[in-house]
Amino acid sequence: MKHFAMLAIIGILLFACTEKKKETKTQTEVLEQGYIEEIDQELKKVLNPENKMEILSRNHDWTEGPLWLDEQKMLLFSDIPRNTVYSWTEENGVKEYLNPSGFTGEHFEGSEPGANGLLLDPEGSLVLCQHGNRQMAKMISAVDDPKPEFITLVSNFDGKKLNSPNDAVFDSNGNLYFTDPPYGLAKRMEDPEKELEFQGVYRYDPLGDLHILDAELSRPNGIAFSPDEKILYVANSDPERAIWMAYDIDKESGILSKKVFYDVTELTSSEKGLPDGLKVNDAGYLFATGPGGVLIFNPSGRHLGTIKTGRATSNVAFNSDQSVLFMTADSYVLKLHLR
Repeated sequence: MKHFAMLAIIGILLFACTEKKKETKTQTEVLEQGYIEEIDQELKKVLNPENKMEILSRNHDWTEGPLWLDEQKMLLFSDIPRNTVYSWTEENGVKEYLNPSGFTGEHFEGSEPGANGLLLDPEGSLVLCQHGNRQMAKMISAVDDPKPEFITLVSNFDGKKLNSPNDAVFDSNGNLYFTDPPYGLAKRMEDPEKELEFQGVYRYDPLGDLHILDAELSRPNGIAFSPDEKILYVANSDPERAIWMAYDIDKESGILSKKVFYDVTELTSSEKGLPDGLKVNDAGYLFATGPGGVLIFNPSGRHLGTIKTGRATSNVAFNSDQSVLFMTADSYVLKLHLR
């Protein structure tokens, strides 16, 4: 009888320990001060305004460039001042993935040497907007190599060095579109190493030719296509002209027309953040970081609401089925479930 009683007690203890492990694994940390501001009821088509943001990582210097790798169920993101790309998975949390990421030289004068935007090329290779090296580059070494290797895709326009490529997107024809503000330069606009007189929006084609699409934006930043690739959206992260542009695009001849998609200049004095990274979902809704957090627009340019992170928010990424939004927000990496 005592033997059976002892077995029963052991069974209860094992069950309790198992349940405790399960409970610990599923516990999430919520961004308490974060909330979703609903401006238009159409927002409910995109997300539940009652949803809470989860904290995946914290205590970074400045996070950027989130990229979801579906095969590995892994999120990559940059910490630009640390010149490092990190990974996050549900099982292992945050780990260093790539260092150096954006500057491979001996000494960097500025404060933002690392990679900014991250994306995959049509073959699945990692492409990086390298601030410190002032180029678009492709990683060619294995992740676990002690010294990462990159090849330059493009680093010059008309024989002059690029400023510091910031964000990029591929179209279905393999054209690479990217922005080139001065944020990676030590003294930015006044840096003596700055060779170009403008901050460009470019198209780099599969034949290796670089085409300037727009040289008139003061701080071109985030960049993304509409689902049909007929409209190219570009953020301008200038507090004096905080806007998103919409370009009608022909993939061969370039820009057919352009217009201001949305202007938030008046918000920059009261809210943290500027127009920065953005993504467009398959239904054409824009998730654009800007003053206050992540602003959500429908395709016609109506502001539906804002994911209020309480901090300057730099970029966003979807998971494969677009049911989750990842956000890089100052020193944080956040996660929000969508519809």
